[in-house]
Amino acid sequence: MKMRVLIVDDEPHAMEVLEKYLSQFNQMELVGKCADAIQAFQLLQQKQVDLMFLDIKMPGIKGTDLLRSLKNPPKVIFTTAYSEYALEGFELNAVDYLLKPISFERFLRAVDKIYQLTENKTRNIITHEAPVSDHETFIYLKVDRKTTKVNVNDILWIESLRDYVKVVVKDQVYITRQKISILEEMLPENKFVRIHRSFMVALAKIDSFYSQTVEVSGHELPIGRNYKHDVQKKLKAERQLTD
Repeated sequence: MKMRVLIVDDEPHAMEVLEKYLSQFNQMELVGKCADAIQAFQLLQQKQVDLMFLDIKMPGIKGTDLLRSLKNPPKVIFTTAYSEYALEGFELNAVDYLLKPISFERFLRAVDKIYQLTENKTRNIITHEAPVSDHETFIYLKVDRKTTKVNVNDILWIESLRDYVKVVVKDQVYITRQKISILEEMLPENKFVRIHRSFMVALAKIDSFYSQTVEVSGHELPIGRNYKHDVQKKLKAERQLTD
């Protein structure tokens, strides 16, 4: 079942950023966007909302006052440019408090809190813990509370987002809570190369490379100074195998 989300913010750009972030989660459905508390109050009487991203300082009624007026409020993540409202926000049992401008990494941490509250247990994000052998072609990722089967041969690259990773395949991006070092141990060493502390790339998907970058499917990814020797060694071996 999808989580129904409402965004309440009087800043169009802030609303666009949140909508863009939410679009990457298949299990979240944006049911409405409101520019002030009155619109939000009316929409909440008409639709079921599970999670509300709520700005605090808006014309007319503040977001905190809107929350106080609701008998059965949804889970709330406050979004604001003013840190002085943090204490008031948490006193209203907000799940999290995001300061603008909101980074995607910080947004992910807030969403993870929502999922943990919903499930009321610790989630094992990567369910395939053993290393993938040459005969196995899939790993399993826990994405938006759903276990997803991902073909190893479809992976273009993996990007670290601190406590999360972004697994990029041809037509899809999977975001899951895990360390890139764990995936590095799981995936076949002869098929992937760590090029940077934040990037691991499928060798077969590298279209071209330079002294400081590799190109994968039209995207340039950085080669870290400490990884350069290993990258050059693996790329040379890969080139010999394909010649």
